[in-house]
Amino acid sequence: MATKTQNQDQGLKTAQAKPAAKALPTLSYYPDQNKDNRKYALFSFAALLIIWNILGHFVLGFEQAWQQPLIAVGAACLTQFILEAVESKAKGRAPRYKGTATEVMLFYAPALISGLAVGMLLYPNRLIMPVVFASVLSIASKVLFRAPLSNGSTQHIFNPSNFGITVTLFLLPFIGVAPPYHFVENISGIWDWLTPMIILMTGLVVHGRFTHRLPLVLAWLSGFVFQAFIRHQMFGVPLEVPLAPMTSCAFIIFTLYMIPDPATTPIKFWRQIAFGLSVAAIYGALQVMHLFFGLFVALIAVSLIRGLALYWEAIVVTIKGPQKRLKSLDMNLRSG
Repeated sequence: MATKTQNQDQGLKTAQAKPAAKALPTLSYYPDQNKDNRKYALFSFAALLIIWNILGHFVLGFEQAWQQPLIAVGAACLTQFILEAVESKAKGRAPRYKGTATEVMLFYAPALISGLAVGMLLYPNRLIMPVVFASVLSIASKVLFRAPLSNGSTQHIFNPSNFGITVTLFLLPFIGVAPPYHFVENISGIWDWLTPMIILMTGLVVHGRFTHRLPLVLAWLSGFVFQAFIRHQMFGVPLEVPLAPMTSCAFIIFTLYMIPDPATTPIKFWRQIAFGLSVAAIYGALQVMHLFFGLFVALIAVSLIRGLALYWEAIVVTIKGPQKRLKSLDMNLRSG
């Protein structure tokens, strides 16, 4: 009798258990929708940024307070936790921050990356709340701005840290971008060149192995050189001037951690090419118009266009879907 009662209680607990979270829409933009590719990419970029921040504050010469990246990461992770708690409760599923140690680390890894990027690139002087604001906004943008996918789910369209940094810079004009020189301020000689090269090569290896976004990165870099040459020819600007940003570590962060974000960029080859060239083209146009923060704004503009295109594609599929079903039914009736 006791065994029967235990079995009934166990069955009741199982029936009341919350369903597991569905597969992330982000997997649609990784090669073969492979979970391991996403896991290793996130862990690799998180590890690289952690190492870079530690070396930056204690060796390279980062000029922000050492507390800044810690506060930025804390704000980003807390925001991710709160949003996931609300969403999981609303949908009646298990939250993604509960599970194995690997699953928990995977849940917080995107927030960690966004927080570290915000902490590295913003320079708020002695203020810390603008960094908190940018970090919170970065993660919140993943919920606020989404576009439909072909599988019926939705996906955020803006790179989180790029969005948070850009909006913060425009809303709080007394906040600046970290000066490019401070990424290698305390080193000299050959290390001025080796440090950016090491960061660049490690990032390219990760993208080549796990995200398959090298076509996008190479298109962006080629487009950047081409727009520099066009400005040189049309406006008489010395060629080294528009090419100079490519020598900074800030440019490398943008090239490796913002533009080729798998969650917010296309996976098909020619669409990657179009995305990278479009960012470079808009950046060049913004520079000609003497507008600030051209890198950040160009990426937001292209991401917005892509998001609108995803909405348009979803509308077209919705309209054509019933038409295709009626046409198929009509052909079946005629053949019958």
